[in-house]
Amino acid sequence: MSPIKILAIVGSLRKDSYNRQLAMLAKEIVGDRAEFEILEYSDVPLLNQDIEFPPPEPVKRVREAAKAADGIWFFTPEYNHFFPGVLKNLIDWLSLPAGKERPVLIGKPAAISGTTTGMHATACAQDALVTLISYINMDVMNAPRLTIPYILEQVDEGGRVTLTKSRKYLERQADAFLAFVRKRVEDAEREAAKA
Repeated sequence: MSPIKILAIVGSLRKDSYNRQLAMLAKEIVGDRAEFEILEYSDVPLLNQDIEFPPPEPVKRVREAAKAADGIWFFTPEYNHFFPGVLKNLIDWLSLPAGKERPVLIGKPAAISGTTTGMHATACAQDALVTLISYINMDVMNAPRLTIPYILEQVDEGGRVTLTKSRKYLERQADAFLAFVRKRVEDAEREAAKA
């Protein structure tokens, strides 16, 4: 079996956001066990039916990246007990059919992690995100999910996330998600061989 492909989608557009740093640590933990790409999508416009057909080039690009991925790993902050609007906008674009092709997120395995500076971590945002991605028929790995509160307690003097206390939980989630995705890929390959 060829290496599985994980696409990380970070819910913050800030270059050095804590959740982007969390995604980078996940990439390091995954290592050579899978291809791991962080999706760049700051150029994706707000969804507007006036520009839906043909879709803008940035939308085509993110659709292709999501289509090529075997699994999607979301890293989201929490804004007012919800996930960010930029993430919702991206998912809305990815949930639309592309011509005759079905939406690229249907059936994709998904994992969710998140961190914030406050005590509530990202539990509310993650619950809302699960509601959305379940509705569009992603295959959600509900356990383990990772919510890290008080991230400023786990940064170095330069403000870089070190995960001094929480790294083992990210490692556990990475191991679980790789196994989750691999099983889905193997099941799909078996079904295709029968056809």
